[in-house]
Amino acid sequence: MKNNMKVNLINLITAAIMCCFTFSLEAQETTKQEAKKEPARPVWMQSVVKSPEVLPDNRVVFRLLSEEAVSIAVGGDWMPEQGSGIPMVKNDTGLWSITVGPLSPELYSYTFLIDGVRVLDPGNPHVKRDGVRNESMLLIPGMESDLYMVNDVPHGSLTKLWYESPSLKLDRRMYVYTPAGYESSTEKYPVFYLLHGGGGDEDAWTTLGRTCQIMDNLIAQGKAKPMLVVMPNGNPGQSAAPGETPVTVVSGAASAPFNMGRGLFEESLVKDIIPYIESHYRVLADKDNRALAGLSMGGMQTLNTTGKYPVMFSYIGVMSMGLPDLIRMGLENDPEQDAKFEAVRNSGYKLYWVACGKDDFLYKSVIDLRAKLDQHNFNYTYRESSGGHTWANWRIYLSEFAPMLFK
Repeated sequence: MKNNMKVNLINLITAAIMCCFTFSLEAQETTKQEAKKEPARPVWMQSVVKSPEVLPDNRVVFRLLSEEAVSIAVGGDWMPEQGSGIPMVKNDTGLWSITVGPLSPELYSYTFLIDGVRVLDPGNPHVKRDGVRNESMLLIPGMESDLYMVNDVPHGSLTKLWYESPSLKLDRRMYVYTPAGYESSTEKYPVFYLLHGGGGDEDAWTTLGRTCQIMDNLIAQGKAKPMLVVMPNGNPGQSAAPGETPVTVVSGAASAPFNMGRGLFEESLVKDIIPYIESHYRVLADKDNRALAGLSMGGMQTLNTTGKYPVMFSYIGVMSMGLPDLIRMGLENDPEQDAKFEAVRNSGYKLYWVACGKDDFLYKSVIDLRAKLDQHNFNYTYRESSGGHTWANWRIYLSEFAPMLFK
């Protein structure tokens, strides 16, 4: 009996030891497995879904990973009406995709619509801002968009500088493009003052208009003369683009963003901006080496500036802007306005250029402007394109207007 009890006790002790040993081995194995697990990767190291992908035939694949979304669509400015966009299709991994096109060579913008919420494409680092609206950017390569590309040519420089504006009682910001070779040269250059439209700011012509790429490529191809391009902020109550401006309270007329008929920006252009450029840059400071052009609001500012200061510019461009309904306003025979057109006509300008899209909502105003120019026997060039009040047209206008300058 004692021997049996001794054997049983030994068996129990042995079983307990084996159990503890087994638990220890399992615990060690678990610890080893946990040690082998890679720590969670930060977001920037995680794999990115490729979107957009431009296929050889210019079709474009958009992709977005979302397991929780109920519906996703893509909307872009290649569509006549973006509306709710084109529905995307979800696969069993939660990846949504759609193929569109082929699209014509051009610079496009688009967004995703996720369950009714419009968002940027997280796989695309290229974003453009139009006023307060941000959208993902897509450039389709081809002959028509070649000037918008960063090509293997000498590149100019873009300076974002602050200057004092006594006329507006503000420190303000503007962009200045200098052509390749400016820094190492002793040559003096002509200056092209380029104005944005309503809702834009000093960033518009470079981000949306691709001014630097267009000028680099035109100059490299020998199609345009090397020149400075000055792109100021045309909103007289605004120091700079959103997020770039100090907290400033401006009261009265200057605080309004547009002020097209009040002449505030136009006065600042002539009294603040041009003197700053001509005293800080190596430029040719005379009428025949100054050009002024603008789109929409900037087109009206061009009309106002040249009407008030007719001997400042030899090259004038009015894009997607004309005159208001003169008959409705009772100004079809306005002596003051007629005197300004006469002064411009007699100023000895070298180029007066007007451009507008057939579907532009300001098309009628351009017809009125042309009628007024005809009435005063202007020698002008008219460029009519398809499409409406869009950057797709204004990039084309810049590409065609710049080669005509300073010839």
